[in-house]
Amino acid sequence: MRTGIEIEVTAPDTKRLEAIVAARGSPQKHVWRARIILLTARGLGTQAIMMATGKSKTCVWRWQERFMAEGVDGLLRDKTRPPGIAPLQAALVDKVVKLTLETPSHEATHWTVRAMAKAVGIAASSVVKIWHDHGLAPHRWRSFKLSNDKAFAEKLHDVVGLYVSPPAHAIVLSVDEKSQIQALDRTQPGLPLKRGRGATMTHDYKRNGTTTLFAALNVLDGSVIGRNMQRHRHQEFIRFLNTIEAQMPADKAIHVILDNYATHKQPKVRAWLARHPRWTFHFIPTSCSWLNAVEGFFAKLTRRRLKNGVFHSVVDLQAAINRFIKEHNEDPRPFIWKADPDEIIAAVRRGHQVLESIH
Repeated sequence: MRTGIEIEVTAPDTKRLEAIVAARGSPQKHVWRARIILLTARGLGTQAIMMATGKSKTCVWRWQERFMAEGVDGLLRDKTRPPGIAPLQAALVDKVVKLTLETPSHEATHWTVRAMAKAVGIAASSVVKIWHDHGLAPHRWRSFKLSNDKAFAEKLHDVVGLYVSPPAHAIVLSVDEKSQIQALDRTQPGLPLKRGRGATMTHDYKRNGTTTLFAALNVLDGSVIGRNMQRHRHQEFIRFLNTIEAQMPADKAIHVILDNYATHKQPKVRAWLARHPRWTFHFIPTSCSWLNAVEGFFAKLTRRRLKNGVFHSVVDLQAAINRFIKEHNEDPRPFIWKADPDEIIAAVRRGHQVLESIH
């Protein structure tokens, strides 16, 4: 201990301190404080106490002085400290929230932390805390599109019905086209992935042409029929329908789910449909591509094969797509619809009500 400082630990104090150390439920901060006093009572010096408890010199001295002034009870409580920064006034917090929900007066689409801090006259860290506490993130946007199809509910129930309870002795196909797939080649070779560094790829690229993938997802088993074509017209769509027709069992009815693209409703396509009575088209509502199951396959194709791919020609691109489809069909999984259509309809109605109230 420091010169001139003496600590007297009575027998009751020693018993109480030992009980604190021995109790399994004692907070650790109370345990090491009690050990400092017990070691002091045994005559150990400051350095020895520091070694035994793992605490600093100032910490040992602080709790020795606390015990001298307040006894064992002083070890069991922490002194309250005033906050280093005064809390913001409620009116100022409300002002930040109100301004955040409004369009900025300066030339910007949304508020930034520094712009708000300057406008209100508070620290940027305070703005961050207010936004966090109120769930505000002005820099983030969520895209949306509400369908204006007057027959939205009827078409939704029709398509979901095919997913959930397909007709007996029938095949349900989700059909769409992924057009303008670019065969992109990088201007320089990238570096491979290694420990501590991700793979690299140049930001610029060379275009080597495009292709259009026509795909049909069998909802019942998850397999995909795909065909690459140069253009995206009704002629190519009819050729793709003939490809499907040749691969489907002759004794099965075919129900096709597809979007409202003009190619799908072209007169020659309708004539083809009339010549094939076992085929039935089911159109999804407008602006509802999320309802078409094959879009999930397109997203998987883009994410896993196309986005970071390097293709030296269109033929190279088409070969990669065909290999991906072949690999997918080796272990397909049936498409399972889980969302409640009534909840979707209710959400769309609420969305239209909000838009009408705003405009």
